[in-house]
Amino acid sequence: MENAFIKKETVRFQHVDYAGIVFYPRFLEMLNNLVEDFYAEALNLPFKNLHETGGIPTVDLKVQFKKAARLGDELTKYLWIKNLGGASMHCGFKFEHEDGSVCLEGEVTLVRVDFSDDRKSIKASAFPDDMRAKLEKYLI
Repeated sequence: MENAFIKKETVRFQHVDYAGIVFYPRFLEMLNNLVEDFYAEALNLPFKNLHETGGIPTVDLKVQFKKAARLGDELTKYLWIKNLGGASMHCGFKFEHEDGSVCLEGEVTLVRVDFSDDRKSIKASAFPDDMRAKLEKYLI
């Protein structure tokens, strides 16, 4: 998928339930890991640095589970930007099995925020120009 950020992840024992398939909340953790990797690798802004003064909370999430994933499966995870706002980005994502079948897909909206010095208030904050330029590379 052109312009998508792509990462592979192997399903581990920690991801599965008694039936040996991924327990659905683990998929959301995998999605969060994908967003964290996107920030570190595509934007050169590891969460460690991002969270010193702000963050990128999820404000909307839609997921469709299409096919089970099992212990040992290798999934290819895709993340792309569908719409880039002033302080928000609406992203698409999907996880595929090695045979190309879709495991899950969905959309997530993330908003860039800044914290006050005492961290008692959180406020949406526009993407800086240099970050916006990097984000635009993933617009589809």
